[in-house]
Amino acid sequence: MSPGMSLYSVNAIVILSSDDGSRIFAKYYTPPHAAAAPGHAAGAAPTTSNANPYPDKTSQTRFEKGLLAKTAKQTGDILLYDNRIVLYKMESDVALYVIGSLDDNEVLLYNVLLALRDSLHLLFKQSVDKRTIIENYDLVSLAIDEIVDEGVVLETDPTIVVQRCSKAPSQDTVNLSRIDPFSEQGVRNLADLGKTKLTDWLRQGL
Repeated sequence: MSPGMSLYSVNAIVILSSDDGSRIFAKYYTPPHAAAAPGHAAGAAPTTSNANPYPDKTSQTRFEKGLLAKTAKQTGDILLYDNRIVLYKMESDVALYVIGSLDDNEVLLYNVLLALRDSLHLLFKQSVDKRTIIENYDLVSLAIDEIVDEGVVLETDPTIVVQRCSKAPSQDTVNLSRIDPFSEQGVRNLADLGKTKLTDWLRQGL
């Protein structure tokens, strides 16, 4: 392992509209040790290659605009931009990006990118596009948090990511405990709950 490599491999995950370059989703990571480093105040220059190089909205927007302009002219899925390794995939009218430092393993970053893309396809069961991502923003954010936490790669298997994002909410259990199964209304409530869960399971392909 290169001495510059770190567990905190991911600098940012960004989803942009490929039509107008607007931000759909963006999460920039600063490793705890970098954030706590002396002199690493907001706007200060990063002290390590793994520190967040874009600490404010202005620098992030500038980076994202330049990134989309750069990748629009490329045919591959990896490039060096602004002293960063960038892995990307174009899907419908959106661009998915995983950004890391030059010290990081591009194979690991590419696996993160594939996990993100494939998880979204499994979750949506349809085209991964701007409208679907915006309408399911919370689910997209949850999936990304399952893949990367504070820049550390947690999971790259999309099926596991989807399983964790698709778990039944705990309130179902609470609602069930409040139903009296021996009353006529309780029977109807149980039947309605069963129909709802069956519909959810069928929709999820389980």
